[in-house]
Amino acid sequence: MITVNTRENPWREGLTVQALLDEMGFIFRHIIVRVNGEFVPEEAYAQRQIADGDDVQVMHLIAGG
Repeated sequence: MITVNTRENPWREGLTVQALLDEMGFIFRHIIVRVNGEFVPEEAYAQRQIADGDDVQVMHLIAGG
């Protein structure tokens, strides 16, 4: 199990940040991802593995005015 934005989700071997974002439907252009509190840059999404038990925070940035 992993936690994504405080909700438990199933984990599988080889899960990457990019795969998780795709599977969960995060389509916003400006997204911030942290795994166990560590910022993951966008260029690392496809390579950054998510381990069983990890805590993932996904936040989309919205401009207002």
